[in-house]
Amino acid sequence: MKPSVLLAVVSVFIGTPRAQLAQTPPMGWNSWNHFGCGTGAPITEQLFKDMADAMDSSGMKAAGYTYVNVDDCWHGARDAGGFIHASADFTSGSMKPLADYVHAKGLKFGIYTCAGAQTCASKPGSLGYEGKDIQQYAAWGVDFVKVDWCSITPAQNANPLAAYKVFSDSIRKYAVSRPMVLSICNWGRLSPWTWGRSAGGQSWRTTADIQATWTSVTGIIDQQVNLWSYARPGGWNDPDMLEVGRGSLTEEENKSHFGMWCLMAAPLIAGNDLRTMSTAIMQILTNSELIAVNQDPLGFQAQRVARDSAQGLEVWARPLAGNARAVGLFNRSGAAAPITVTWSDLDKWAAGGFPWSADSQVTVRDLWAHVDLALNQDTSFSVQVPSHGLAVLKLFNPNAAAIWKPGIGSQNRFRIYARRVEVSTPGRHRIRILDLQGRVLWSRRGNGPCQYSLDGIDTHGIHVIQFDAPGSRIIRKF
Repeated sequence: MKPSVLLAVVSVFIGTPRAQLAQTPPMGWNSWNHFGCGTGAPITEQLFKDMADAMDSSGMKAAGYTYVNVDDCWHGARDAGGFIHASADFTSGSMKPLADYVHAKGLKFGIYTCAGAQTCASKPGSLGYEGKDIQQYAAWGVDFVKVDWCSITPAQNANPLAAYKVFSDSIRKYAVSRPMVLSICNWGRLSPWTWGRSAGGQSWRTTADIQATWTSVTGIIDQQVNLWSYARPGGWNDPDMLEVGRGSLTEEENKSHFGMWCLMAAPLIAGNDLRTMSTAIMQILTNSELIAVNQDPLGFQAQRVARDSAQGLEVWARPLAGNARAVGLFNRSGAAAPITVTWSDLDKWAAGGFPWSADSQVTVRDLWAHVDLALNQDTSFSVQVPSHGLAVLKLFNPNAAAIWKPGIGSQNRFRIYARRVEVSTPGRHRIRILDLQGRVLWSRRGNGPCQYSLDGIDTHGIHVIQFDAPGSRIIRKF
């Protein structure tokens, strides 16, 4: 009998393993955008039970929305031991009955606090009580905590990483039986995308508060352009909660807002009244194909890869698992216009990737209409996009797996988008992982066919792999 080849598996971990929280962007609902501190309806336990019911019955839970988040103005007073309690609008001054109700629906429960002495609505903040507050939240069964940035001290302002790390350290200590997501909300001050992960956050706000206007939505999109490299599984840029179904946004603008948040791998936290939303808004918020883009396991944030600023036309793109690309054709202008994506535009993502060559057959799918538009053998594709509209396409190249090319310095060096690879070599070899500047991040020796996990290597999922054995090749990517 011919001996079988044993596939060696090498797992790579750098640093202390972290809890596998927020491997895709969090999805849920938050009270602030629509209800504020009681605008339109009091901040009561019943309000949040109603929202949990609506999330379940509307199809949002089935679409992937998980968190029911209480924002500001739930607070009561602290007791003699310093522990915070809920206001009289919640059963026995506790959030546990509400959390239990939400959990019984198969959903998760989130809460709000502030890093300063007072919240933004002048309720009790967590300064000096961070550990006690997290301990109380854990006892209540909280799954998600948003930490705002009002009433902060000069010391906190000088070192926000340290201020938020107090919360994440407390979460590690007290949230043992039920993992708790930390949402950093310091409005993008002092570039939280550069330190939010180190502070223990699973998301970090990148801007000031969103408003339910087209100007606000497009202004926030502009602020995300250069932040793509900081988003990946476990930590996400947060351009603020969704305003879909609110304010002056038209149906087309609502679609563009939601579609861009999906492309940008942003947390999808709805902010409308789920009990009264129209069928059109429900269909936008539960678009399964757009949500699949947002929740794609590779976790890449879209880049703007082409732009006609004079005409207000843009092309955004991101790689997806399975040799695919999501493409957004964004028309910011006041009139309908054709927008073209070229395969060379797609190659601009992160300074190169798998090519979309002229002889490749590319399937083009419209994610709003849920239909395949073409099997395209050309080098571009055009769509007529309405004013303030966003066409979202999924492009699949069935030949992509066969045309990964070295092309960046030597025949044994490969650039890939992957979390794990299986390689074939003629014998003993050394494999190195480089960053895009050519610096060696990791090195291992192997013999024959091997499978390497790349999850722990901090390159935002973009890996340059170098072999010292001629004839080495990548035979599978995951």
